[in-house]
Amino acid sequence: MSDINLPQPHATRRGVLQAGLMGSAAIGLSTGARAQGNNPNTQGRMIDYAAPRLDKVRVGVIGTGRRGATHLRLLANIDGVEIKAICDVVPAAIASAQTILRDNGAPEAAVHTGSDEAYRELLARDDIDAVFVITPWRWHHPMAKAAMVAGKHAFVEVPVALSVEECWDLVETSEATGQHCMMLENVCYGRDELMALNMVRQNVLGELLHGEAAYIHELRWQMKDTEEGTGLWRTGWHARRNANLYPTHGLGPVSQYMGINRGDRFDYMTSMASPALGRQLYAQREFPADHERNQMRYICGDMNTSLIKTVRGRTIMVQHDTTTPRPYSRHNLIQGTGGVFAGFPNRIALEASGDFHHWDQDMEPYYAQYDHPLWTQVSGLAAQHGGHGGMDYVMLWRLVYCLRNGLPLDQNVYDAAAWSVINPLSEASLEDRSNSKDIPDFTRGAWQSAGEMMADVYAG
Repeated sequence: MSDINLPQPHATRRGVLQAGLMGSAAIGLSTGARAQGNNPNTQGRMIDYAAPRLDKVRVGVIGTGRRGATHLRLLANIDGVEIKAICDVVPAAIASAQTILRDNGAPEAAVHTGSDEAYRELLARDDIDAVFVITPWRWHHPMAKAAMVAGKHAFVEVPVALSVEECWDLVETSEATGQHCMMLENVCYGRDELMALNMVRQNVLGELLHGEAAYIHELRWQMKDTEEGTGLWRTGWHARRNANLYPTHGLGPVSQYMGINRGDRFDYMTSMASPALGRQLYAQREFPADHERNQMRYICGDMNTSLIKTVRGRTIMVQHDTTTPRPYSRHNLIQGTGGVFAGFPNRIALEASGDFHHWDQDMEPYYAQYDHPLWTQVSGLAAQHGGHGGMDYVMLWRLVYCLRNGLPLDQNVYDAAAWSVINPLSEASLEDRSNSKDIPDFTRGAWQSAGEMMADVYAG
Protein backbone atom coordinates (compact mmCIF):
# COMPACT_ATOMS: atom_id res chain seq x y z
CA MET A 1 0.00 0.00 0.00
CA SER A 2 1.29 3.44 -0.85
CA ASP A 3 0.85 4.82 2.69
CA ILE A 4 2.76 2.08 4.52
CA ASN A 5 6.50 1.89 3.92
CA LEU A 6 7.32 5.54 4.31
CA PRO A 7 10.71 6.84 5.43
CA GLN A 8 11.07 8.58 8.77
CA PRO A 9 10.98 12.36 8.31
CA HIS A 10 14.03 14.53 8.34
CA ALA A 11 14.80 16.52 11.48
CA THR A 12 14.04 19.75 9.62
CA ARG A 13 10.44 18.76 8.93
CA ARG A 14 9.24 20.09 12.30
CA GLY A 15 10.42 23.54 11.26
CA VAL A 16 8.50 23.23 8.02
CA LEU A 17 5.40 22.28 9.98
CA GLN A 18 5.76 25.25 12.34
CA ALA A 19 6.12 27.58 9.38
CA GLY A 20 2.89 26.17 7.94
CA LEU A 21 0.75 26.65 11.01
CA MET A 22 -0.03 30.26 10.19
CA GLY A 23 -1.18 29.21 6.74
CA SER A 24 -3.39 26.53 8.24
CA ALA A 25 -5.16 29.16 10.29
CA ALA A 26 -5.85 31.14 7.13
CA ILE A 27 -7.77 28.25 5.57
CA GLY A 28 -10.14 27.75 8.47
CA LEU A 29 -8.24 26.06 11.29
CA SER A 30 -8.67 29.13 13.44
CA THR A 31 -6.13 30.01 16.11
CA GLY A 32 -3.08 28.41 14.53
CA ALA A 33 -1.20 31.67 15.04
CA ARG A 34 -1.95 31.48 18.75
CA ALA A 35 -0.74 27.88 18.87
CA GLN A 36 2.46 28.77 17.09
CA GLY A 37 3.25 32.04 18.79
CA ASN A 38 2.50 30.89 22.34
CA ASN A 39 3.80 27.35 22.16
CA PRO A 40 4.87 26.53 25.75
CA ASN A 41 6.73 23.41 24.63
CA THR A 42 10.23 24.86 24.80
CA GLN A 43 11.80 21.41 25.17
CA GLY A 44 10.60 20.38 21.71
CA ARG A 45 9.25 17.01 22.80
CA MET A 46 6.07 15.73 24.45
CA ILE A 47 7.53 13.08 26.77
CA ASP A 48 7.19 14.29 30.37
CA TYR A 49 5.59 17.46 28.97
CA ALA A 50 3.13 19.34 31.17
CA ALA A 51 0.99 22.00 29.52
CA PRO A 52 0.05 25.13 31.49
CA ARG A 53 -2.57 24.24 34.08
CA LEU A 54 -6.23 24.96 33.42
CA ASP A 55 -8.61 26.10 36.16
CA LYS A 56 -11.47 24.77 34.08
CA VAL A 57 -11.28 22.37 31.17
CA ARG A 58 -13.57 23.74 28.47
CA VAL A 59 -14.48 20.95 26.10
CA GLY A 60 -15.72 20.46 22.57
CA VAL A 61 -16.92 17.02 21.46
CA ILE A 62 -16.85 15.93 17.82
CA GLY A 63 -19.03 12.86 17.36
CA THR A 64 -21.99 12.35 19.68
CA GLY A 65 -23.19 8.89 18.63
CA ARG A 66 -22.96 5.72 20.71
CA ARG A 67 -19.43 6.24 22.04
CA GLY A 68 -19.69 10.00 22.08
CA ALA A 69 -22.81 9.81 24.21
CA THR A 70 -20.89 7.85 26.84
CA HIS A 71 -18.11 10.43 26.93
CA LEU A 72 -20.59 13.28 27.21
CA ARG A 73 -22.37 11.69 30.15
CA LEU A 74 -19.13 11.01 32.00
CA LEU A 75 -17.56 14.39 31.27
CA ALA A 76 -20.71 16.09 32.55
CA ASN A 77 -20.09 14.36 35.89
CA ILE A 78 -16.44 15.38 36.37
CA ASP A 79 -15.66 18.49 38.41
CA GLY A 80 -13.92 21.23 36.48
CA VAL A 81 -15.31 20.31 33.06
CA GLU A 82 -17.47 22.63 30.97
CA ILE A 83 -18.90 21.18 27.74
CA LYS A 84 -19.06 24.18 25.45
CA ALA A 85 -19.84 22.75 22.02
CA ILE A 86 -20.78 19.54 20.23
CA CYS A 87 -20.58 18.52 16.58
CA ASP A 88 -22.24 15.73 14.61
CA VAL A 89 -23.81 15.33 11.18
CA VAL A 90 -26.73 13.25 12.48
CA PRO A 91 -29.56 15.38 13.93
CA ALA A 92 -30.76 12.57 16.21
CA ALA A 93 -27.29 12.29 17.74
CA ILE A 94 -27.24 16.02 18.47
CA ALA A 95 -30.69 15.89 20.08
CA SER A 96 -29.69 12.88 22.18
CA ALA A 97 -26.50 14.64 23.29
CA GLN A 98 -28.42 17.67 24.52
CA THR A 99 -30.76 15.41 26.46
CA ILE A 100 -27.77 13.69 28.07
CA LEU A 101 -26.33 17.04 29.13
CA ARG A 102 -29.63 18.22 30.61
CA ASP A 103 -30.21 14.93 32.41
CA ASN A 104 -26.75 15.18 33.99
CA GLY A 105 -27.12 18.73 35.22
CA ALA A 106 -25.07 20.42 32.51
CA PRO A 107 -26.17 23.28 30.24
CA GLU A 108 -26.94 22.52 26.63
CA ALA A 109 -23.93 22.96 24.37
CA ALA A 110 -23.54 25.06 21.24
CA VAL A 111 -24.17 22.97 18.13
CA HIS A 112 -22.09 22.69 14.96
CA THR A 113 -23.61 20.51 12.26
CA GLY A 114 -24.74 20.45 8.66
CA SER A 115 -21.68 19.06 6.87
CA ASP A 116 -18.58 16.92 7.31
CA GLU A 117 -16.57 20.14 7.70
CA ALA A 118 -18.72 21.58 10.50
CA TYR A 119 -16.10 20.48 13.03
CA ARG A 120 -13.89 23.33 11.80
CA GLU A 121 -16.46 25.79 13.15
CA LEU A 122 -16.14 24.15 16.55
CA LEU A 123 -12.36 24.40 16.36
CA ALA A 124 -12.61 28.10 15.51
CA ARG A 125 -14.15 28.84 18.91
CA ASP A 126 -12.01 30.64 21.49
CA ASP A 127 -13.82 29.13 24.49
CA ILE A 128 -12.50 25.56 24.10
CA ASP A 129 -9.32 24.12 25.60
CA ALA A 130 -9.67 20.45 24.65
CA VAL A 131 -11.40 18.59 21.84
CA PHE A 132 -12.62 15.00 22.00
CA VAL A 133 -12.60 13.24 18.62
CA ILE A 134 -15.10 10.36 18.73
CA THR A 135 -15.72 9.70 15.05
CA PRO A 136 -15.09 6.96 12.46
CA TRP A 137 -11.43 6.00 12.18
CA ARG A 138 -10.64 7.87 8.97
CA TRP A 139 -11.45 11.19 10.66
CA HIS A 140 -9.18 10.71 13.68
CA HIS A 141 -5.96 12.01 12.17
CA PRO A 142 -7.31 15.07 10.31
CA MET A 143 -9.51 16.17 13.21
CA ALA A 144 -6.79 15.67 15.84
CA LYS A 145 -4.29 17.59 13.73
CA ALA A 146 -6.72 20.42 13.09
CA ALA A 147 -7.53 20.64 16.80
CA MET A 148 -3.87 21.02 17.75
CA VAL A 149 -3.21 23.57 15.03
CA ALA A 150 -6.19 25.50 16.43
CA GLY A 151 -4.47 25.62 19.83
CA LYS A 152 -6.50 22.88 21.50
CA HIS A 153 -5.51 19.61 23.14
CA ALA A 154 -6.72 16.58 21.18
CA PHE A 155 -8.15 13.50 22.86
CA VAL A 156 -8.84 10.88 20.22
CA GLU A 157 -10.61 7.54 20.15
CA VAL A 158 -8.62 4.50 19.01
CA PRO A 159 -6.73 4.18 16.75
CA VAL A 160 -5.29 7.68 16.51
CA ALA A 161 -4.17 7.23 12.87
CA LEU A 162 -4.23 4.70 10.03
CA SER A 163 -0.83 5.06 8.35
CA VAL A 164 2.80 5.54 9.25
CA GLU A 165 2.73 8.99 7.73
CA GLU A 166 -0.35 10.03 9.70
CA CYS A 167 1.31 8.87 12.93
CA TRP A 168 4.40 10.97 12.20
CA ASP A 169 2.20 13.93 11.27
CA LEU A 170 0.45 13.89 14.64
CA VAL A 171 3.76 13.54 16.50
CA GLU A 172 5.23 16.54 14.75
CA THR A 173 2.07 18.63 15.07
CA SER A 174 1.91 17.98 18.82
CA GLU A 175 5.56 18.95 19.21
CA ALA A 176 5.22 22.06 17.05
CA THR A 177 2.07 23.36 18.77
CA GLY A 178 2.70 22.26 22.35
CA GLN A 179 -0.76 20.69 22.43
CA HIS A 180 -1.37 17.25 23.87
CA CYS A 181 -2.53 14.46 21.57
CA MET A 182 -3.64 11.54 23.72
CA MET A 183 -5.40 8.44 22.46
CA LEU A 184 -8.36 7.46 24.63
CA GLU A 185 -7.27 3.89 25.32
CA ASN A 186 -9.67 3.19 28.16
CA VAL A 187 -8.40 -0.33 28.88
CA CYS A 188 -5.25 1.17 30.39
CA TYR A 189 -7.52 2.32 33.22
CA GLY A 190 -9.29 -0.95 34.03
CA ARG A 191 -8.95 -2.19 37.59
CA ASP A 192 -7.14 -5.38 36.63
CA GLU A 193 -4.79 -3.65 34.20
CA LEU A 194 -3.92 -1.01 36.79
CA MET A 195 -3.37 -3.69 39.42
CA ALA A 196 -1.02 -5.58 37.09
CA LEU A 197 0.85 -2.32 36.45
CA ASN A 198 1.23 -1.80 40.19
CA MET A 199 2.52 -5.35 40.62
CA VAL A 200 5.08 -4.77 37.88
CA ARG A 201 6.18 -1.52 39.53
CA GLN A 202 6.68 -3.35 42.81
CA ASN A 203 8.73 -6.05 41.04
CA VAL A 204 6.31 -8.81 42.00
CA LEU A 205 6.73 -10.44 38.58
CA GLY A 206 10.51 -9.92 38.40
CA GLU A 207 12.25 -8.86 35.19
CA LEU A 208 9.70 -8.70 32.38
CA LEU A 209 10.13 -11.02 29.41
CA HIS A 210 6.94 -11.41 27.40
CA GLY A 211 3.45 -10.02 27.00
CA GLU A 212 0.29 -11.14 25.22
CA ALA A 213 -2.59 -8.93 24.17
CA ALA A 214 -5.75 -9.41 22.17
CA TYR A 215 -9.02 -7.93 21.04
CA ILE A 216 -11.33 -10.88 20.50
CA HIS A 217 -14.88 -9.60 20.20
CA GLU A 218 -17.45 -11.11 17.83
CA LEU A 219 -18.85 -8.10 15.98
CA ARG A 220 -20.45 -9.62 12.88
CA TRP A 221 -23.79 -8.30 14.10
CA GLN A 222 -22.54 -4.77 13.36
CA MET A 223 -22.78 -5.65 9.67
CA LYS A 224 -26.51 -5.05 10.11
CA ASP A 225 -25.86 -1.36 10.89
CA THR A 226 -26.88 0.03 7.51
CA GLU A 227 -28.38 3.43 8.45
CA GLU A 228 -26.48 4.39 11.60
CA GLY A 229 -24.06 2.77 14.05
CA THR A 230 -20.43 1.69 14.11
CA GLY A 231 -20.91 -1.15 11.67
CA LEU A 232 -21.94 1.30 8.96
CA TRP A 233 -18.29 2.29 8.48
CA ARG A 234 -16.36 -0.34 10.43
CA THR A 235 -17.50 -3.23 8.23
CA GLY A 236 -15.83 -1.65 5.22
CA TRP A 237 -12.38 -1.96 6.75
CA HIS A 238 -12.67 -5.75 6.55
CA ALA A 239 -12.97 -5.37 2.78
CA ARG A 240 -10.26 -2.73 2.56
CA ARG A 241 -7.33 -3.87 4.70
CA ASN A 242 -5.87 -7.23 5.71
CA ALA A 243 -4.29 -6.22 8.98
CA ASN A 244 -4.42 -6.24 12.76
CA LEU A 245 -7.17 -3.62 12.54
CA TYR A 246 -7.65 -2.78 16.21
CA PRO A 247 -4.54 -3.54 18.27
CA THR A 248 -4.55 -0.95 21.02
CA HIS A 249 -7.01 -2.35 23.60
CA GLY A 250 -4.63 -5.21 24.33
CA LEU A 251 -1.37 -3.52 23.43
CA GLY A 252 -1.88 -0.41 25.56
CA PRO A 253 -1.78 -2.13 28.96
CA VAL A 254 1.14 -4.40 27.99
CA SER A 255 3.02 -1.33 26.80
CA GLN A 256 2.41 0.25 30.20
CA TYR A 257 3.78 -2.79 32.00
CA MET A 258 6.91 -2.85 29.85
CA GLY A 259 7.53 0.88 29.98
CA ILE A 260 7.36 1.25 26.21
CA ASN A 261 8.70 4.70 25.25
CA ARG A 262 10.00 4.92 28.83
CA GLY A 263 13.10 2.75 29.00
CA ASP A 264 12.18 0.40 26.17
CA ARG A 265 10.52 0.77 22.78
CA PHE A 266 9.09 -1.32 19.96
CA ASP A 267 11.81 -2.37 17.50
CA TYR A 268 10.23 -4.48 14.75
CA MET A 269 7.20 -6.69 14.11
CA THR A 270 5.80 -9.43 11.93
CA SER A 271 2.23 -10.43 11.21
CA MET A 272 0.28 -13.48 10.02
CA ALA A 273 -3.42 -13.88 9.30
CA SER A 274 -5.88 -16.72 8.86
CA PRO A 275 -8.20 -16.94 5.84
CA ALA A 276 -10.98 -14.37 5.68
CA LEU A 277 -14.10 -16.56 5.70
CA GLY A 278 -16.41 -15.64 8.56
CA ARG A 279 -17.92 -12.39 7.34
CA GLN A 280 -18.73 -13.70 3.91
CA LEU A 281 -20.47 -16.72 5.42
CA TYR A 282 -22.35 -14.46 7.83
CA ALA A 283 -23.45 -12.20 4.98
CA GLN A 284 -24.70 -15.16 2.96
CA ARG A 285 -26.70 -16.39 5.93
CA GLU A 286 -28.12 -13.06 7.17
CA PHE A 287 -28.68 -10.94 4.04
CA PRO A 288 -30.40 -11.35 0.66
CA ALA A 289 -28.12 -12.44 -2.15
CA ASP A 290 -28.23 -9.00 -3.78
CA HIS A 291 -27.55 -7.10 -0.51
CA GLU A 292 -24.49 -4.82 -0.43
CA ARG A 293 -22.96 -6.96 2.33
CA ASN A 294 -22.89 -9.88 -0.11
CA GLN A 295 -21.29 -7.74 -2.80
CA MET A 296 -18.26 -6.94 -0.63
CA ARG A 297 -15.04 -8.94 -0.84
CA TYR A 298 -13.79 -9.44 2.70
CA ILE A 299 -9.99 -9.66 2.85
CA CYS A 300 -9.12 -9.12 6.52
CA GLY A 301 -8.09 -12.45 8.02
CA ASP A 302 -10.54 -13.62 10.66
CA MET A 303 -7.66 -14.06 13.14
CA ASN A 304 -4.58 -11.88 12.95
CA THR A 305 -1.54 -12.67 15.09
CA SER A 306 1.24 -10.09 15.20
CA LEU A 307 4.54 -10.40 17.07
CA ILE A 308 6.53 -7.42 18.31
CA LYS A 309 10.16 -7.40 19.44
CA THR A 310 11.36 -4.59 21.70
CA VAL A 311 14.81 -3.03 21.81
CA ARG A 312 15.42 -4.73 25.16
CA GLY A 313 14.59 -8.11 23.61
CA ARG A 314 11.13 -8.62 25.05
CA THR A 315 8.34 -10.13 22.95
CA ILE A 316 4.67 -9.21 22.61
CA MET A 317 1.93 -11.18 20.86
CA VAL A 318 -1.05 -9.11 19.66
CA GLN A 319 -4.16 -10.80 18.27
CA HIS A 320 -7.28 -9.45 16.58
CA ASP A 321 -10.50 -11.32 15.82
CA THR A 322 -13.92 -9.68 15.53
CA THR A 323 -15.41 -12.33 13.27
CA THR A 324 -15.37 -15.85 14.68
CA PRO A 325 -17.95 -17.25 17.15
CA ARG A 326 -16.08 -17.33 20.44
CA PRO A 327 -16.34 -15.67 23.87
CA TYR A 328 -15.17 -12.11 24.34
CA SER A 329 -11.58 -11.69 25.50
CA ARG A 330 -9.06 -8.91 25.87
CA HIS A 331 -6.38 -11.48 26.59
CA ASN A 332 -3.92 -9.67 28.81
CA LEU A 333 -0.77 -11.47 29.94
CA ILE A 334 2.52 -10.25 31.35
CA GLN A 335 5.30 -12.75 32.12
CA GLY A 336 8.39 -12.08 34.19
CA THR A 337 11.19 -14.04 35.78
CA GLY A 338 9.21 -14.16 39.02
CA GLY A 339 5.74 -15.04 37.77
CA VAL A 340 2.84 -14.22 35.48
CA PHE A 341 -0.46 -12.34 35.48
CA ALA A 342 -3.10 -13.19 32.91
CA GLY A 343 -6.62 -11.94 32.26
CA PHE A 344 -9.89 -13.43 30.95
CA PRO A 345 -10.17 -15.04 33.40
CA ASN A 346 -7.90 -13.27 35.86
CA ARG A 347 -5.24 -15.58 37.26
CA ILE A 348 -1.78 -15.32 38.77
CA ALA A 349 1.12 -17.71 39.28
CA LEU A 350 4.15 -16.57 41.31
CA GLU A 351 7.35 -18.38 42.04
CA ALA A 352 7.36 -16.85 45.52
CA SER A 353 4.06 -18.59 46.29
CA GLY A 354 5.73 -21.99 46.04
CA ASP A 355 3.05 -23.31 43.68
CA PHE A 356 3.61 -21.69 40.31
CA HIS A 357 2.42 -24.82 38.47
CA HIS A 358 -1.20 -23.93 39.27
CA TRP A 359 -3.13 -20.73 38.63
CA ASP A 360 -4.44 -18.75 41.59
CA GLN A 361 -7.80 -17.30 40.50
CA ASP A 362 -8.75 -15.73 43.83
CA MET A 363 -8.08 -12.06 43.08
CA GLU A 364 -9.33 -10.54 46.31
CA PRO A 365 -6.00 -10.83 48.21
CA TYR A 366 -4.20 -9.31 45.24
CA TYR A 367 -6.69 -6.46 45.00
CA ALA A 368 -6.23 -5.79 48.71
CA GLN A 369 -2.45 -5.62 48.36
CA TYR A 370 -1.89 -4.28 44.83
CA ASP A 371 -4.88 -2.20 43.76
CA HIS A 372 -3.43 0.81 41.97
CA PRO A 373 -3.75 4.06 43.96
CA LEU A 374 -5.52 5.73 41.04
CA TRP A 375 -8.21 3.05 41.07
CA THR A 376 -8.46 3.19 44.86
CA GLN A 377 -9.00 6.94 44.74
CA VAL A 378 -11.55 7.11 41.92
CA SER A 379 -13.29 3.72 42.09
CA GLY A 380 -16.23 5.07 44.08
CA LEU A 381 -17.07 7.65 41.43
CA ALA A 382 -16.31 5.10 38.70
CA ALA A 383 -18.82 2.67 40.20
CA GLN A 384 -21.40 5.44 40.34
CA HIS A 385 -20.98 6.62 36.76
CA GLY A 386 -19.75 3.47 35.00
CA GLY A 387 -18.39 3.21 31.49
CA HIS A 388 -16.95 -0.23 30.69
CA GLY A 389 -16.83 -1.22 34.33
CA GLY A 390 -15.59 2.20 35.42
CA MET A 391 -12.48 2.39 33.25
CA ASP A 392 -13.98 5.11 31.02
CA TYR A 393 -14.68 7.35 34.00
CA VAL A 394 -11.25 6.78 35.55
CA MET A 395 -9.55 7.65 32.24
CA LEU A 396 -11.49 10.88 31.78
CA TRP A 397 -11.18 11.86 35.45
CA ARG A 398 -7.44 11.31 35.29
CA LEU A 399 -6.79 13.36 32.15
CA VAL A 400 -8.89 16.23 33.54
CA TYR A 401 -6.94 15.99 36.81
CA CYS A 402 -3.64 16.23 34.91
CA LEU A 403 -4.79 19.22 32.85
CA ARG A 404 -6.08 21.08 35.90
CA ASN A 405 -2.91 20.41 37.90
CA GLY A 406 -0.38 21.06 35.18
CA LEU A 407 0.91 17.47 35.12
CA PRO A 408 2.15 15.36 32.21
CA LEU A 409 -0.54 13.09 30.81
CA ASP A 410 -0.22 9.36 31.41
CA GLN A 411 0.07 8.73 27.67
CA ASN A 412 1.30 11.11 25.01
CA VAL A 413 1.39 11.40 21.24
CA TYR A 414 4.35 8.99 21.00
CA ASP A 415 2.33 6.27 22.71
CA ALA A 416 -0.67 6.99 20.47
CA ALA A 417 1.53 6.67 17.39
CA ALA A 418 3.45 3.57 18.52
CA TRP A 419 0.31 1.66 19.47
CA SER A 420 -1.66 2.69 16.37
CA VAL A 421 1.12 2.07 13.83
CA ILE A 422 0.80 -1.69 14.38
CA ASN A 423 -2.28 -1.53 12.13
CA PRO A 424 -0.56 -0.34 8.92
CA LEU A 425 2.70 -2.18 9.65
CA SER A 426 0.83 -5.46 10.10
CA GLU A 427 -0.70 -4.91 6.67
CA ALA A 428 2.74 -4.23 5.21
CA SER A 429 4.11 -7.40 6.80
CA LEU A 430 1.27 -9.52 5.45
CA GLU A 431 1.77 -8.10 1.97
CA ASP A 432 5.46 -9.05 2.26
CA ARG A 433 4.95 -12.72 3.18
CA SER A 434 5.07 -11.87 6.89
CA ASN A 435 8.57 -10.46 6.75
CA SER A 436 9.37 -8.17 9.65
CA LYS A 437 8.86 -4.41 9.50
CA ASP A 438 10.75 -1.84 11.53
CA ILE A 439 8.65 0.18 13.95
CA PRO A 440 9.58 3.88 13.92
CA ASP A 441 11.06 5.47 17.01
CA PHE A 442 8.56 8.28 17.23
CA THR A 443 10.39 9.66 20.28
CA ARG A 444 13.66 10.02 18.32
CA GLY A 445 15.65 8.56 21.20
CA ALA A 446 13.83 10.31 24.05
CA TRP A 447 12.45 6.96 25.29
CA GLN A 448 15.83 6.27 26.88
CA SER A 449 15.44 9.03 29.48
CA ALA A 450 11.67 9.38 29.86
CA GLY A 451 9.94 9.12 33.22
CA GLU A 452 7.46 6.41 34.14
CA MET A 453 3.86 6.47 33.01
CA MET A 454 1.48 7.41 35.84
CA ALA A 455 4.42 8.35 38.04
CA ASP A 456 3.00 11.20 40.14
CA VAL A 457 0.87 11.19 43.30
CA TYR A 458 -2.86 10.89 42.84
CA ALA A 459 -4.34 12.75 45.77
CA GLY A 460 -6.42 15.53 44.30
